[in-house]
Amino acid sequence: MTQTNTDSKKSIRHVDAAIIGAGTAGHNAYRQISKATDNLVIINEGIWSTTCTTMGCMPSKLLIAASDRAYPANHSDEFGIEGNATINGKQVMKRVQDERDRFSSFPLKNVESWDENSKIYGRAVFSESGLIEAHTATGDIEYIKADHIIVATGSKPSVPEGWKLSLGDTLITSDTIFELSDLPKSMAVVGTGAIGLELAQAMSRLGVEVAIFNRSKNVGGIKDDSINQKAIACFSNQLDLRLDTKIESVSRDDGVSPAQAVINYTDADGNAQTWRGEKVLAATGRRNSLHTLGLEHVGIRLDDKNRPLDMDKLTGKIKDTNVYIVGDANAYMPLLHVSSNEGYLSGKEVALIISGKADEIDLSEAIAKDPDCSKDSTILNDMAPDKSHTATTAMSVIFSAPQIMSVGQSLSEIEEADQPCVIGEVSFDNQGRSRVMGVNCGLLRIYACPKSSLILGASMVGPDAEYIAHILATAITNKVDIDGLLASPFYHPTILEGLRTALRDVAGKIREYQP
Repeated sequence: MTQTNTDSKKSIRHVDAAIIGAGTAGHNAYRQISKATDNLVIINEGIWSTTCTTMGCMPSKLLIAASDRAYPANHSDEFGIEGNATINGKQVMKRVQDERDRFSSFPLKNVESWDENSKIYGRAVFSESGLIEAHTATGDIEYIKADHIIVATGSKPSVPEGWKLSLGDTLITSDTIFELSDLPKSMAVVGTGAIGLELAQAMSRLGVEVAIFNRSKNVGGIKDDSINQKAIACFSNQLDLRLDTKIESVSRDDGVSPAQAVINYTDADGNAQTWRGEKVLAATGRRNSLHTLGLEHVGIRLDDKNRPLDMDKLTGKIKDTNVYIVGDANAYMPLLHVSSNEGYLSGKEVALIISGKADEIDLSEAIAKDPDCSKDSTILNDMAPDKSHTATTAMSVIFSAPQIMSVGQSLSEIEEADQPCVIGEVSFDNQGRSRVMGVNCGLLRIYACPKSSLILGASMVGPDAEYIAHILATAITNKVDIDGLLASPFYHPTILEGLRTALRDVAGKIREYQP
């Protein structure tokens, strides 16, 4: 590490690499770069653990796990089992918090093992001269010149303008909901994406009176209308869905104790309505903070969705710069496994350059294109110095009941690209094992290229969707065609037999296909 003085006012620290942000992507980048050099810094404001462990994937699944215990206990009449479970809200939240803190401790232990001189606790911005200004917790500013920069600043909940002021502490987000000491009696959830749907259903199953608002007739971000309609039908049986509504105003009523949140809205029929309750969960998406970093000073432009332009989507590198933007910060695919991959790839690439092994970086042959379909359904997962590459498949799962999944290309992407496509499907309403288990509501649709018999993508709402997603993602990644999948064993009786039914439907339509 070197210290240089370019003028009388600034002491500038020159490093091989600087990482801004200590979430999943930042952690992975640090681990890779630290193998090549100890002249690096990681700058972070806030927690040094990951979003997933502290306020995302893991605490939400802990809450869902509690609801999965409670719901069957109170809804087993059709099986001839009667009873009512007593739900201790304080104990529910205590377990969520205790286990959340346990999960968070693992990445924190990694941070503790890092060289203290490489860690800067504070907020980073880019100055007009292109230096990194690290505004530390002590009020000092440390100026850093980095040969390579990885921006991994993540994202924060997006809250509609004015809601914080109008609702006060009746407003919660996915960052604050897990700090509740007890379950609320009632809650409005605004937004039906993964966060909103999972938390709304979990809370409802734990005895909270929940109303779910969304301005469109969509749940789970589903891009296949047939799957979306089936999802609405499945969830309407257990949740108060208020879709196609417009929220006109929100306020806080302090005239009652405890204070109540008030939502004035227009319903799907155009009628004025009012909801009152204890809490409002704003699940209206997450937003990165790139616009606050001064990236224009290092030659980086953003689009109207706050995403960096001229970015290599495999590594996050911005063309003609020394800057990589990875994970949720780039806002292209805000999923944990994608953030992890991008952090690893960017860190590995920087490490190879620092080590003088830039010639070992070769991504040109990372993905083998399907010659019969115009767009591939895979994304790069891994890169090793021996130039071996493995491709993985875009995949998302919502852990609702029933679950929602998508793999590969969405139906809308296929249609926009005007790719040849046949669709096979299966309903789980009368599928054998699904009916036995009492989870018989769902629909799977598989999109396949009729020329190559390869799977382009799939979408599903239904039981065991997470497992079906992995099977189909593996098939896409490894270029296993429809006949190859059908040759695989399907144990009887399982829900996965429904997958075989959909594959047979695809195979039949491929045989009948006429361009």
